Amino acid sequence: MPTPTYTPLANLTLTGSAASVTFSSIGQGFRDLRLIVSGTTTTSTVDALSVRLNADTGSNYSFVYATGDGSTASSGGTTTTSASVGLIGTSQSVSTVDFLDYSATDKHKTMLGRGNTPGWGTRMNAARWANTSAVTSILVFTEANLNFAAGSTFALYGIAS
Repeated sequence: MPTPTYTPLANLTLTGSAASVTFSSIGQGFRDLRLIVSGTTTTSTVDALSVRLNADTGSNYSFVYATGDGSTASSGGTTTTSASVGLIGTSQSVSTVDFLDYSATDKHKTMLGRGNTPGWGTRMNAARWANTSAVTSILVFTEANLNFAAGSTFALYGIAS
């Protein structure tokens, strides 16, 4: 089996707070994409990290999640206008999201995400975008529309095998 190769496509560090980050004009030369978000919000709230693909605001996203903090756990899922893919909070949080077969035009897109916020817990997500279009843009925001704090980083990688 070949070793996956990660190619940096975009890397952004916020110099001020922002409600969202968009990666656009994403090339189609890779098998998968990986998004890594490292940072905090500007409020004292922990929130789900969400994405919209190709500016699609329809109810074309479904996801399931499981969260835990070492003593309690919860899970759920829904269909909505964005995909929950991670977690961000007031302490340094890290979320990693894989977009599988993002350039394929014969299947719906699958996203696997996981996030960790110290002092709060961990969240795992599996999401689907019910569309066969290739992914060309990714909007990253929080479910409650919180602001990302200055210093938060957003890195997008193409994965080839």
